[in-house]
Amino acid sequence: MGRPRKVVKGPSLYVRDEYGLLNQDIVKYEFNDDGSVNWRAMIKEEHLFPNRSWFEARGKDIPTSIEGLGDNQLLIKLSGIKELARLRGFKSVYYETEKCGPDHVAVTCIINWIPNYETGEVAVAFSDMANATLDNTSSFATKFLETIACNRAFVRCVRNFLNVHIVGDDEIDKSGKPAKQSTSSPLSPHGMLEKQFDSFEDFKSKLRILWKDDTYRNEDAAAWKTFKDIPPKEARILLKLAKSI
Repeated sequence: MGRPRKVVKGPSLYVRDEYGLLNQDIVKYEFNDDGSVNWRAMIKEEHLFPNRSWFEARGKDIPTSIEGLGDNQLLIKLSGIKELARLRGFKSVYYETEKCGPDHVAVTCIINWIPNYETGEVAVAFSDMANATLDNTSSFATKFLETIACNRAFVRCVRNFLNVHIVGDDEIDKSGKPAKQSTSSPLSPHGMLEKQFDSFEDFKSKLRILWKDDTYRNEDAAAWKTFKDIPPKEARILLKLAKSI
């Protein structure tokens, strides 16, 4: 006789029911009054801690525990965001680099979430953007702007999709520097595109070259009068082509 077959329990913990939820005998879901999952309530206390900056800015003592603190007085660790993403369930995560310079990196995180009852059993893609600069990072983080930007974009993508209003520890400015008054374009796809050219006319002249070379064609481009008229999706495509033009 062979050895008794070992029962594997691990895989059964990741089986989802017809609502797209994990085994509810093991995962204790919290629900809102409207029937949706209260993902905020699913965050374990071990992933939360007081937001030091919030208390220091108001001249208050920093609490030694999170008991009684509001969401605006807390920060959530990256580990907590990762756990929430696993609980919700996703198919893939990928990143698009909007800008990559020695002192400024901007990244968009796109997560393809699996279907569940909250989305009408339809898969949903959700994205969010974040940046990392020498002015909003400190210490060793200034040497890894790409990684910091990716982490920030991931955190924002997860918590905004799941309606979690606690700021991620990875998102906050830890440089200790006062905020600068910026005169540059907003950090948006068309704003980023604007920075690549001397003027809108310069951009349009380069766009004609792309059209002639059959590298990029869009019938709606003739109606664009300013950079703000360019749809975000098209601006991202053109950002990738900016170096060639």
